[in-house]
Amino acid sequence: MAPSAEEQVVFAPDSNPTTPPDLRFLHYNDVYHVDCSSAEPVGGIARFQTLTNYYRHDQKYEGQSKLLTFFSGDAFNPSLESSVTKGSHMIPILNGIGTDVACVGNHDLDFGVKQFRNLTSQCKFPWLLANVLDPALGDGVPLGNAKKTVMLESSNGIKVGVIGLAEREWLDTINSLPPNIIYKSASATAKELIPQLREQGAEIIVAVSHQREPNDNKLAENTGGEWIDVILGGHDHYYAHSFINGTHVLRSGTDFKQLSHIEVWRKQEGKGWDFKITRRDIVSSIPQDKAAVEVVEGLTNKLKEKLDKPIGYTAAPLDARFTTVRTKESNLGNFVCDLMRYYYQTDCCIMASGTIRGDQIYPPGVLRLRDIVNCFPFEDPVVVMKVTGTALRLALENGVSNYPALEGRFPQVSNITFTADYSAPPHSRIVDVHIGSEPLDPEREYVLATRGYMGRGKDGYTSLLIEAEGGSAREVVSEENGVLISTILRQYFLSLKVLGRWKHWGGSMQRLFSSVQTKLESNHRHNFHDPAQKSPVATEKGKVQLPMHLSPAKARARSKSPSGRAPRKKGAADAVVDSDSDEEDEDVDALPPTKFNAREVDVIRRVMRKWWRVAGMKGYAGLCDEQGEGEFQVNWTKAVAPRLEGRIKEHRVGG
Repeated sequence: MAPSAEEQVVFAPDSNPTTPPDLRFLHYNDVYHVDCSSAEPVGGIARFQTLTNYYRHDQKYEGQSKLLTFFSGDAFNPSLESSVTKGSHMIPILNGIGTDVACVGNHDLDFGVKQFRNLTSQCKFPWLLANVLDPALGDGVPLGNAKKTVMLESSNGIKVGVIGLAEREWLDTINSLPPNIIYKSASATAKELIPQLREQGAEIIVAVSHQREPNDNKLAENTGGEWIDVILGGHDHYYAHSFINGTHVLRSGTDFKQLSHIEVWRKQEGKGWDFKITRRDIVSSIPQDKAAVEVVEGLTNKLKEKLDKPIGYTAAPLDARFTTVRTKESNLGNFVCDLMRYYYQTDCCIMASGTIRGDQIYPPGVLRLRDIVNCFPFEDPVVVMKVTGTALRLALENGVSNYPALEGRFPQVSNITFTADYSAPPHSRIVDVHIGSEPLDPEREYVLATRGYMGRGKDGYTSLLIEAEGGSAREVVSEENGVLISTILRQYFLSLKVLGRWKHWGGSMQRLFSSVQTKLESNHRHNFHDPAQKSPVATEKGKVQLPMHLSPAKARARSKSPSGRAPRKKGAADAVVDSDSDEEDEDVDALPPTKFNAREVDVIRRVMRKWWRVAGMKGYAGLCDEQGEGEFQVNWTKAVAPRLEGRIKEHRVGG
């Protein structure tokens, strides 16, 4: 269907009822971005809210049953906003829509189960997940303390039984799950729990699910008609409806770009229900709700402030210049590719260097959240695929094919070493390739981490094209299930913090990133500078102490407070963005005050970059010494110092 501002009837009953419906539902799923896009349907919460308000309050529906709103999961990640807020910015959005019940989506768990529980505790509605159990919480308790079922009651007294179900496959995409998770068949779980809902008086059964359309269709085939009346699904990012075995199966698009309005009549013979399903596209001609616009503006302003907070510390210059990353190995490229590989535990990683957008050297010192988001701004996530050695070699050939042009296709790699002969014709320049310590086997299948962009064959990476796009690469973690590079970086730096730890980090996240840290340190010679016992505010002559964990605004506020604590005056947006601040730690007040404000730090960085440029220092080697003991030490985090390792070599005749 072409996007339209008009109502589009997807399914209508044969009986063509003339009376008002007995029930009215609204359904949406998989929402990530609160702002609108440029292409139709533009989406955006402000226009989406206009339509939800219409179906809830318009005079046309006066006297009819109250609207019940269902959400089928995935809101807390992935987006650039969530890489900053850890999903908290979506709380007022979901509550403001008037959501009555939600199903847990895989991305809702990307920041760990503890953060999921923190976020859902602020929701004004229950989250359901009946068939994924965590034995650590007790016998038969769902993951994240979600509920299995809930009973909703319409304003006219009709009881609606709701069950939340998920597919087994998406559990494999979540790296931070607790151990010993139990998965139960969705169909078997439905047949076990729905009779209990019927006994409690449920007259109609709704399944909110987060699983692919084929699995929803299978659920309908196994439980249709007698068990479940309608399956409101998520996980897929498109609009679709089918009627299987007497059960409606519906998914309502993605990203606030579509929604479904569902009207339900009791059949005249008294058993079963007739459905009318209407699709609405959120197009630019729909006016924006003023209150929602104000919420978005408030969140955006708070996000801008939070971008300036320190997130990590580097003891070595990180080279993100285009002249480096698009022609040769980069220590920053090594670092990020290793993170991608260890996060998903793959054999190797290839990342097109156009992914790195900083085009500067990040000097030793504090890394701000803004540095991460600006350097890795793209919103296509990391994906995992199985490819042959031949496909890997072709991918590398493509990556070096246009050298020395500064093209974004040039590869940065992990657990791959290769030699390129740039005097040879394009696509025949790779001299040798090793995966780890072994030569590349053309016939072997390797597990590769890369960007979704490359999995769609972009930038000439056609050998990595996934099967769904007409290629031969087999997906393990799809774009819908992947995590943004900026989010992985954020989580990694959070894992290094010693003071000001995130209080919602949780054991599952700690296990994952402890493993990542160990592998980075032991396998790839990335240095870790342990935190200083004491962080002096003054160092040796000629050296400066860069800001610690406090933002300049908080440091100034704290210095004016009699108690030494920054006064806290929070509005709604503050409560959302700062509710799970990384700086909540019992030792936070033991740190020395900030010595430079943000403007001064920026001046220091620009002066350093200008000096390097004037001095003609063009490469990473010799550009700047790694910081030694006693220099720039901090006591709130481990400092990182990724190195060059000879992963990308140039073949020289006679050399």
